[in-house]
Amino acid sequence: MRLVLLLIAFFVFAFAKAQTYELGVWAGGSNVIGDVGSTKYVNPSGIAIGGVAKWNRSNRHSFRGSLIYTRLNGDDSKSDDRSRELRGLEYEYSMLEASLGVEYTFWEWELYSGKRHITPYMYTGFSTYSYGSLALNENTNNNQLERYSRRIDFAIPFILGVKTNLTEHLILAAEIGARYTFTDNLDGSNPDESKDEFEELKFGNLNNNDWYVFSGVTITYTFGRKPCYCNF
Repeated sequence: MRLVLLLIAFFVFAFAKAQTYELGVWAGGSNVIGDVGSTKYVNPSGIAIGGVAKWNRSNRHSFRGSLIYTRLNGDDSKSDDRSRELRGLEYEYSMLEASLGVEYTFWEWELYSGKRHITPYMYTGFSTYSYGSLALNENTNNNQLERYSRRIDFAIPFILGVKTNLTEHLILAAEIGARYTFTDNLDGSNPDESKDEFEELKFGNLNNNDWYVFSGVTITYTFGRKPCYCNF
C-alpha cells in the first residue's frame, strides 16, 4: 500500500512540475497497401479521425499517444493493375488504432521563445488495432470479400511530418505514416491460416505482410508553464 501511495505521489509531483503538454485532433485519410485495390502506396480512400496527446520532455523529443478511427476500403476497379480490374474485388470495414511512442524533432522545438518555429519530425513506437478479418465467399457468384470475424493485432508505425506553431498555444502539423502489420489479411487475401477451410481461398502475394497508411493533419493546443526539462 505504501508503495502505491509513493508511486501516486511521484506522478502527481512530476505533473505538478507543469511540463508542456499538447492535446488535439487528428484528421485525414487512410489506405491499405495490399493485394486488393490501388497499387499506390499513399492513396487516401477512407476518412480517418481521432485525437492525439503529447508530453514534451525536451526541445527535441516528446512522448506521444493517439487514438484514430477509420473506414478502410479497397476496390479493384480503382487499380491501375489490369488483372485487378478484371478480378473486381472490393471490401470495407472499420478500424480503431491506439498508438504510443516517441516523436523526435530534427530541429529544436522552442515553444516559449515567442518566435515562429517550423521543424520536420519523425515518430515511431507501438500500435494496436481492431479490424475486420476478411475472406472470399465462394458461395456467391461474384466472389465478394466478407468479414468473418473481428480481430486485434499489432503494428509498428513509421511517421514523417512537419509542424509549426500558429500561435502561442496552437500547433499545426501535417504527416504521413505507414504502419507495418504482422498480418497479411487486411485485404482478405490470406484468411486465418490456422483454419483448413480457408486454405483454398487465399490469393495474391502471400509472402508479404500488409501495411496501412494514415495521411493527415493535427491541430493541438499546448498548456502548462514553461518547461524545466530534466535529463530524461
